Amino acid sequence: MSECRFCHAPLNRSFVDLGLQPLANSYLPAGKADQPEPRHPLHARVCETCLLVQVDHDVPAEAIFSDYAYFSSYATSWVEHARRYAVAMQARFGLGAGSLVAEVASNDGYLLQHFRAAGIEVLGIEPAANVAAVAEQKGIRTEVAFFNRDTAQRLHQAGFAADLMAANNVLAHVPELNAFVAGFPILLKPQGVLTVEFPHLLNLIEQVQFDTIYHEHYSYLSLLVAEKVFGAHGMRVFDVEELPTHGGSLRLFICHRDAAHAEGAGLALIRAREAKAGLDQLPAYDDFAPRVAGVRRQLLDFLAQAKRENRRVAAYGAAAKGNTLLNYCGVTSADIFAVYDKNPHKQDHLLPGSHIPVRDPAAIATDRPDYLLILPWNLRAEIEAEQAQIRAWQGRFVIAIPKLQVF
Repeated sequence: MSECRFCHAPLNRSFVDLGLQPLANSYLPAGKADQPEPRHPLHARVCETCLLVQVDHDVPAEAIFSDYAYFSSYATSWVEHARRYAVAMQARFGLGAGSLVAEVASNDGYLLQHFRAAGIEVLGIEPAANVAAVAEQKGIRTEVAFFNRDTAQRLHQAGFAADLMAANNVLAHVPELNAFVAGFPILLKPQGVLTVEFPHLLNLIEQVQFDTIYHEHYSYLSLLVAEKVFGAHGMRVFDVEELPTHGGSLRLFICHRDAAHAEGAGLALIRAREAKAGLDQLPAYDDFAPRVAGVRRQLLDFLAQAKRENRRVAAYGAAAKGNTLLNYCGVTSADIFAVYDKNPHKQDHLLPGSHIPVRDPAAIATDRPDYLLILPWNLRAEIEAEQAQIRAWQGRFVIAIPKLQVF
């Protein structure tokens, strides 16, 4: 039996069981469909003691993140989100030439490039060497390492102390939650600020966003649980913002427990919303699995109907969340003939498990699919605008979550 990665209590309560699945970012080279694919249990549970939702089977982080297929800069809306963040943080916390901004899981420099352009010193910490190399080419100093207590200690001893630390969509990605969080107070100046962004568990539950569950997301977080986790390491959340990213995220502003930052209005607001939804009580977590099964039924019914009508279905966005959806539903290339993605690192590969071929979006005009299933539904508006051409041949868009929509 597994134990909670935060409080170490036994994990007995199921949240949703998505079966045996390949790693969501393990794309196969074209022509290697017969290559064996390891599959691992993808079962999320809720800790009955601290209420942390988490997957109960740990795939080693090195197997996922050391050579990584996700490059942040290919999502234009995400780069713009980072730019706005950089402008806002400089204004709010008075960052300037003498400041240091450090980002954990800095990817290809999509965020730190905006601070560097403003003349602020930056430090990226990124475990994937292939992605860190791209950041270095942009002139962004990057430490290739997993962030934890030891990494923070080493950087602190080398003279680094951050005025601002950013950790966007990484807290969920760490198996050793306590060792990871313990690094922040070491590297952060006494009055420094840490911002953490993660998809909000409340939205995952309300919008049936089960496709955001995959092996590299070890934890699924609420403000309630995040406050417990950071509190256990001598830090406190002093403000919260709601963001539209990733289907609805929270941005937490965190400082040392004794720092002078006053509480912002967002904190009471989100606490109240979570309490109203019952996230502080176990029954709120119990009706999720049946709603997930309903999404699967709707998608499979749609694909069967399209096949009966001889209509061709393709997908857009070779995103990890799409792989969870497709593999949980048992969809293959017999149901969806192609998926289009702008990332050249994914093109000419097959999606893990489903073996749907990944193509350049330039092929859409030639392939002329009748339906285009948008897998990264969080980028729906961006993709719908970019691919409006499908309407020229009466093509239609499809979204599967939270319920099937054809538009």
